[in-house]
Amino acid sequence: MARKAQTKKEEKTEYTAEFLLNWYEQALLMRKFEEKAGFIYQTQQKIRGFCHLYIGQEAVAVGVAAALRPDDYMISAYREHGQALAKGMSANSIMAELYGKITGCSKGKGGSMHLFSKEHRFMGGHGIVGGQIPLGAGIAFKIKYLKEDSVCVCFMGDGAVRQGALHETFNMAMLWKLPVIFICENNLYAMGTSVERTSNVTDIYKLGLAYDMPSEQVNGMETREVYEATKKYVELARQGHGPAFLEIRTYRYRGHSMSDPAKYRTKEELEQFKMLDPVMDLKREAIEAGATEAQCEAIEQKVNQIVEESVRFADESPFPPAEELYKDVYAEPNYPYIHY
Repeated sequence: MARKAQTKKEEKTEYTAEFLLNWYEQALLMRKFEEKAGFIYQTQQKIRGFCHLYIGQEAVAVGVAAALRPDDYMISAYREHGQALAKGMSANSIMAELYGKITGCSKGKGGSMHLFSKEHRFMGGHGIVGGQIPLGAGIAFKIKYLKEDSVCVCFMGDGAVRQGALHETFNMAMLWKLPVIFICENNLYAMGTSVERTSNVTDIYKLGLAYDMPSEQVNGMETREVYEATKKYVELARQGHGPAFLEIRTYRYRGHSMSDPAKYRTKEELEQFKMLDPVMDLKREAIEAGATEAQCEAIEQKVNQIVEESVRFADESPFPPAEELYKDVYAEPNYPYIHY
């Protein structure tokens, strides 16, 4: 069984129509933004390099972000478009980054896998599998060292839990009671390899139990469940109780990346998970709570406009000038190994 930490009596969230419509708008923006990005990648080739879509996993980003404050940190792997949007980064800055333009959030140097925003405390976007896990603990160490009141959420995929750095990090995070929530987005496949083929432990949350870390498995297709679980452990971390590990079971509707035809899974499996579409579920829940079809249509029009504006912004933005190649490489601009 999952080990669950005790917390103070929590205030229950009132899931009003307005509350759920806000979540629906966020999830729909993620979906429409990535559908547009995928279309541009395949048909216009204005987006190049690697591109990993989050379609199907929107409930995770929406639910987790809703449990955070603006001063909390988020760090992730390379399937992070939806998480960046949920943390408050603009569609314009992200689409421009996908295009490799200077107006992108990483000045066009990072692309799809390396989205950053100091302003929104979104610390990447990391292409090295599992590389963000010790960095997430490092951010939490900084928070504790400076006696700040924020927390760090560190996302990873199910493939990343095979990295030795995860176990070293879990040990130190528990030893020092760091304010970090480790979240494994288990979409059942590490690239094209199923969890069953790579691990004897298929209930990934159990890995945290070896370190006496509060650990729990969560239904990642239900935004409310993601939100409630994240909120509980975020507040515990904020109170000084240390880290937690959530295995959030979700599913991606597209392949691992744009070059993946996803032939390793059946059409029946995919259709089964599409019946659990988190975006459509949020719309249904909002209507059941009293929202109208007109309100939902207004949100859909607004989201479409945001996405189209992001494409226009990216198209009209310039590429980085050649001298940008030498900038942002070292913290000190005149580091002795840089020669112009």
